[in-house]
Amino acid sequence: MSDRPLDRRTALASAGIAVAAMGSAACSSGADAPRAATDGSIAEDVLTRVADVPIGGGVIVGDTVVTQPVAGSFLGLSATCTHLGCRVAAIADGLIACPCHGSRYHLDGSVAAGPAPRPLDTRAIRVDGDRILRA
Repeated sequence: MSDRPLDRRTALASAGIAVAAMGSAACSSGADAPRAATDGSIAEDVLTRVADVPIGGGVIVGDTVVTQPVAGSFLGLSATCTHLGCRVAAIADGLIACPCHGSRYHLDGSVAAGPAPRPLDTRAIRVDGDRILRA
């Protein structure tokens, strides 16, 4: 290390390089790429636990709705309403509700009420022991 103080130009250039490096790292985080688990294997994309999905109900996990219409039968659905693309917000009384314009969907994704023109899109999921994962 030098004992000479940094001039303003060098300090600003160094700060700019640091900010650019952080931005580059954030952009290349690889959100769609497989993640490495702590043991070096590929981490599985766990959505929720089987015990967290009530029979005759469901849970909303990010962009996915996981339902259990009957005991032991799990379905993955998109959390995006087919009317105008709002995010569904609640599951109650066996219905998935969109807060924007009143669309309601059955636990299989079919339209129950409202202006939704078609069922919720399906999402591939799988059960692995006590976990529900993206397929």
